[in-house]
Amino acid sequence: MSLAEPAPWLLLVAAAHLGFQLTVDLVVYPALGDVPREAWTVAHDRHSRRITPVVALVYPPLVLVLGWTALADPAEVGTWVAVAGGLLAVATTAAVAAPTHGRLSSAPPEDRAALMRRLDRADRVRTLGAVVCVAGALLLVG
Repeated sequence: MSLAEPAPWLLLVAAAHLGFQLTVDLVVYPALGDVPREAWTVAHDRHSRRITPVVALVYPPLVLVLGWTALADPAEVGTWVAVAGGLLAVATTAAVAAPTHGRLSSAPPEDRAALMRRLDRADRVRTLGAVVCVAGALLLVG
């Protein structure tokens, strides 16, 4: 295995993505959920501004390396395990998490709890996708 192959790069970006997802799932969203009503708008706006650059650092490399891996190693089971996990996380982000954050920005206080539950569920799915992606990457390097 060499650095000219996608597998070690996939493991690197998949592990970074998993670390990001676990941090968001276990630390960031619970802290955001504890924000008092009167401080919510400011806290959510700060969260959105701070997390956007991190998302921009994690997701594009993940998508690019998944594509590279699919083209380079299409016959490997690990490739498709990783791609399935990565796509689950990316699709859930695009279809559920991002729009829910958008709704949270302007939601009345009585709607926030339901939207946060939706976001928590989406994040569990994204974390599962990240775990599956790392498992696929491990199959490839193993």
